[in-house]
Amino acid sequence: MMQQYKCCVLVPTYNNGKTLKRVLDGILLQTQNIIVVNDGATDNTAEVLKEYTYIHQVHLPENKGKGNALKIGFGEAVSKGFDFIITIDSDGQHYPEDIPVFMEALKAEETKNVLYIGSRNMRQADVPGKSSFGNKFSNFWFWFETGTWLTDTQCGFRLYPIHELKKLNFITPKFEFEIEVIVKASWSGTLVKNLPVKISYDEKERVTHFRIVPDFTRISILNTFLVLIALFYIKPRDFFRRIRKKGIKKFLTEDILGSDDPPKKKALSIALGLFVGLSPFWGFHTLLVLGGAFLLKLNKPIAFAFSNVSLPPFIPFILYGGLQIGAWIMGEEHFFALDNIADNLLALKGIKTYLVGSIFLAITVSIIGGFMGYFTLSQIAKRKKMTLKNG
Repeated sequence: MMQQYKCCVLVPTYNNGKTLKRVLDGILLQTQNIIVVNDGATDNTAEVLKEYTYIHQVHLPENKGKGNALKIGFGEAVSKGFDFIITIDSDGQHYPEDIPVFMEALKAEETKNVLYIGSRNMRQADVPGKSSFGNKFSNFWFWFETGTWLTDTQCGFRLYPIHELKKLNFITPKFEFEIEVIVKASWSGTLVKNLPVKISYDEKERVTHFRIVPDFTRISILNTFLVLIALFYIKPRDFFRRIRKKGIKKFLTEDILGSDDPPKKKALSIALGLFVGLSPFWGFHTLLVLGGAFLLKLNKPIAFAFSNVSLPPFIPFILYGGLQIGAWIMGEEHFFALDNIADNLLALKGIKTYLVGSIFLAITVSIIGGFMGYFTLSQIAKRKKMTLKNG
């Protein structure tokens, strides 16, 4: 199958001379399509590789990071005509005999635009606590950025659809690259999935080059950047693409009304969306509505859909309503009229009045909208039950 799907194995390595030979010998039992990128190793790596003259090797003069080594390896694979790459770390934690797991999954997968990540058993006794925590941390942010929940996002044992990656731009050179690549691949439409693989943490042999403070900081900075892109571009883009693809009527029927959630949960999701959409926290609506839906375990598509009540054409009227209601609550004069709203909005007078009024407006509309949604959805649910009962 390695030949059938034009797949090779890429081994980025840096100062893992103790385990490299064992890893390469294990891979050779599966395939001879191997690319090794020596990332400027200063130990006996070069000596070990002299025994494998028939393996394609790239020797970098200095260490520039795993991400850089992977990107160089990707380029070598493309130049040799491969369509898929399986990456495996050289520190001995992965078992080369698991390579067929990836190939069998690829064979069975309906789409070949798929990226597989090995899923390690992070609960086994020899897994370091810091590795387990880091993986959970990474899993959460990947879910937040893509909407896909994985059990392992940090495993280096992976299968990449190399030609799909050629379409993307990557900016990171070190460990954080393995986060960037799966997030951007998911955003571009590649299916990202986990496959169970075995793992070994032999502290006597294993050499890790992950530096907790600097590398964790780099990953955190990358995730901050990716979260901002997800909130202000990717999620709105996907939402409107879904509407455009299905049409408003079909979208409402299938994604909103057709959800299996009970009417109460849908109604609370509507109320949350309306409240956030009408609230004065401009610029943070997407973050607030998705975070709120996650924490309250509500329907995220419904909440997000109704938070878009503050679309640009409606913003002047939302601001106007907030100001007028705030003036009424606080007993202040209505200091502008609808006919000169544009001039006064530029000056944005009465911030305090607007804040009070907008919060009151958001609460009121969310309550009314939630009750209306609950009543409507309850009636729809009852009709569905009657239809099913009557055949």
